[in-house]
Amino acid sequence: MDSVGASQDVVWVQIVTPQRVVELGMRAMLAGVSAPFTLSTTGPPVADPDVVLFDVICMQEGDTTELDRWLTDTDTTVIAIDRTLRPELGAQARARGVEWSIDLGISDADFVQVVKQAIDGTLADSDIAQEWDSSDYPGQDVGLTRRESSVLELVTRGYGNQQVADELFLSVNSVKSYIRSTYRKIGALTRAQAVAWAVRAGFAGESVTSDPEDSPASQ
Repeated sequence: MDSVGASQDVVWVQIVTPQRVVELGMRAMLAGVSAPFTLSTTGPPVADPDVVLFDVICMQEGDTTELDRWLTDTDTTVIAIDRTLRPELGAQARARGVEWSIDLGISDADFVQVVKQAIDGTLADSDIAQEWDSSDYPGQDVGLTRRESSVLELVTRGYGNQQVADELFLSVNSVKSYIRSTYRKIGALTRAQAVAWAVRAGFAGESVTSDPEDSPASQ
């Protein structure tokens, strides 16, 4: 994903949890983040957070409305706060489209590092944030993240950007960002080149027709 702090003075990191003690603890850890921009845990009502730290315990009653909105309607980077004793909630967050997680017992130093990586757009290189389901997947050998692999898989099947977004619970802008980062990693300039690379790499593509989104500007 692209960096969220590269061109702004204030980065909004929203902490979402029903437990006040968790919120206060994470706010205190955020105060220790040193960055060339200001970190805020609040923002204007008409805007969306740059990063959301989402406590999976919020879904214990089955409501995923707020999470779904961030994943599908915004470019917010969502990191799940996992609960070891409630693995089914982590599984539900993963199913909704959350790509990254941290443990509730994360250390101060590791927490600060993950937040910096989320802001810099380098979570794929993180040794701390856990990418859901670390089993092998196509493109892993060239550095694709699981989400980039999933996006490329659907592109190879002939999906347009909106169809990919709908399938993976992402915003169209997020899909475009994943496509750009995937292109860089595999050395592709166009959709056709990316599909050709994917087929050679073993992605299970189906018949692909000419796509109106096959220009760099639309991707």
